Amino acid sequence: MNFVEPIRDADVFHDIQATIKKENLRNYVLIMTGTYTGLRISDILKLKVKDVTDKKYIDIREKKTGKRNLIEINPELRQAYKEYCIDMNQEDYLFRKINKNKAISRTMAWKIMKEIGDRFGVENLGTHTLRKTFGFHYYKKTGDIATLMQMYNHSKESITLKYIGITQDKMNQARRDFKI
Repeated sequence: MNFVEPIRDADVFHDIQATIKKENLRNYVLIMTGTYTGLRISDILKLKVKDVTDKKYIDIREKKTGKRNLIEINPELRQAYKEYCIDMNQEDYLFRKINKNKAISRTMAWKIMKEIGDRFGVENLGTHTLRKTFGFHYYKKTGDIATLMQMYNHSKESITLKYIGITQDKMNQARRDFKI
């Protein structure tokens, strides 16, 4: 299993967001969905248009945990859905293959993220990058590890901190600053 990282630099994230929005609206909405919901890619890919249009919440049962998750749709994400879904049918998969009403695969989602990483010089991107990016920036902005743990269904702070890359950042800083 490959180790994936969050996109730590907010400016790089915004550059990615702006560029991808101009080039491929589906991939832009994929990025927005992952970073504004914190959902796993397996849950994102099964979303249909009817799950997000004119909705205040995304109401899903998580594939991995089997738990129900009710996620309020951020205003920026709601606007992205409004623009993206305008000519789509309610039963269409949100992230569908070109000319087919089938969801893109995890492999395709990984390829999208890999290509973004290569283009923007960000290493170790993968399908969990979006979820980790959400958590990393949420924690950096709020310092609220307890709420983030609940959002991720983690049992310990240490698990969440490691998952979003904070633990690694602290170890890297400690080694950088170390001097005998």
